[in-house]
Amino acid sequence: MFVTILLMTGREPISRRDRPAKPALSRRWIVDTAVRVMRAEGLEKVTMRRLAQELDTGPASLYVYVANTAELHAAILDSLLGEVDLGGRGGGEEDWREQLRAVMASYTRMLFEHPPLARAALVARPSGENYLRLVERILDLLSRSGASREQVAWGMDKLLQDATATAAEHATRAHDPAAEQDWDTTVRALYAVDATTHPAITAHMPALIGGSVADRIRWSFDILVNGITHTPVPGAAG
Repeated sequence: MFVTILLMTGREPISRRDRPAKPALSRRWIVDTAVRVMRAEGLEKVTMRRLAQELDTGPASLYVYVANTAELHAAILDSLLGEVDLGGRGGGEEDWREQLRAVMASYTRMLFEHPPLARAALVARPSGENYLRLVERILDLLSRSGASREQVAWGMDKLLQDATATAAEHATRAHDPAAEQDWDTTVRALYAVDATTHPAITAHMPALIGGSVADRIRWSFDILVNGITHTPVPGAAG
């Protein structure tokens, strides 16, 4: 019967042993695939089911390497943090501020390019090598200000929080077709207020909506660094 089937189909069966073996799953492979899907189709398409299809495996197999979607997003973020320009390690003590500004600007630009990831970064907790290098660099530069250990440590966290929130807000607006119309509506509402009932708004227009995004980001960085280096941490020694 087996020979008859062969003669009828004209095909020779392929032994499982002759099929190319699939590469062994790894966390790195999973994350690299997730980054590739995100770049092509957006973060919302990066699901365990989709990754399982891309990797020719079952979704359950992925949970051995990645516990949940939040951990996956954190791993994607860490992978992209490798694109952040940390700058040279040279330079004198006097230019630490501009070096730090450049690092934070590079971090913000990276998130600008991936709006869904920028929003996810507000809650994602990366812990990979790229994140550690970023934290190390920020701490090193900020410590050159002469601020205390506590001010530097808390300040690093505040700088990343502000840059992440800024990227999430502006990147979302830049990629939302309705954002410009919504902003125009807000501007009209601010200009239309009654000075007798909203005197503070009236007094601060048009400065309230003025300035470019770049200028506002630069100003925000300066006030944060100035505050970090001159504001004592509650309960800190010295």
